[in-house]
Amino acid sequence: MSILVAGATGTVGSLVVQGLANAGADVKALVRHAGKASLPAGVEEVVGDLTDVSSMRAALSSVRTLFLLNAVTPDEITQALIALNLAREAGIERIVYLSVIHADKYTHVPHFTGKHTVERMIESLDMAATVLRPAYFMQNERMVQQVIQGYGVYPMPIGSSGVAMIDARDIADIAVAELLRRDRAPAPLARVTLDLVGPEVLTGASAAEVWRRALGRDVNYGGDDTAAFEGQTASSGPSWLAYDMRLMMEGIQTIGMQGADGAVAKLEAILGRPLRRYADFVGEVVAAG
Repeated sequence: MSILVAGATGTVGSLVVQGLANAGADVKALVRHAGKASLPAGVEEVVGDLTDVSSMRAALSSVRTLFLLNAVTPDEITQALIALNLAREAGIERIVYLSVIHADKYTHVPHFTGKHTVERMIESLDMAATVLRPAYFMQNERMVQQVIQGYGVYPMPIGSSGVAMIDARDIADIAVAELLRRDRAPAPLARVTLDLVGPEVLTGASAAEVWRRALGRDVNYGGDDTAAFEGQTASSGPSWLAYDMRLMMEGIQTIGMQGADGAVAKLEAILGRPLRRYADFVGEVVAAG
């Protein structure tokens, strides 16, 4: 029996596939189109779509453990609920689901509320799952790297409530650890929810300061204007996603994104090493050019 990774070609999913392969696990990667993904040696490509019930039934038919990662799309919640129902139908009792931190608090943000609905399904049906709730990804900063370096402005309107940004590599390593723990257990394990956060809390101003030190020149925080952020985001993507991201930023400014007490210590115990720091990530990005 194997571990099926849904979302296998994205930022986190591809790292999960690689990590599982490195650990010697029997891995299947769910992809939408045959032959287009570059997969590690020994990983089996499984063609399917989360909204295509027949293909998902086939994909789940010989699977012991499921990693479920849904991209932010208008039908994200439908994809997730179908996948989990089909997993139950297939008798799969080892699941790791990638949600989002404060899914129960950001009730006005579409993709947060969608993930919270999925969490409620997992809880109400007492599914044997680990729910991973990551905060803002450090890798999101790559989208604005050129603005930061070209104009000396940190443009993400994250405000001053505080965001414990986490490196996607740490998210993937924790997901791999949980998948292996569940897959190798002799019986299904109790449900667990983990806040995935970095080791420090950042604000717009302190993030700009990290970039200033890395670049050796002035970088200023661009401010809290979420309307301007929506407009800029909509210029390069769909308007529904730009508005969703604006609502998320307003939630970050109001509530922040910080883990429960003891979250960092718990994650570092799982990893067996310290979590990656934002300054180190920024240093890597700057060095790479």
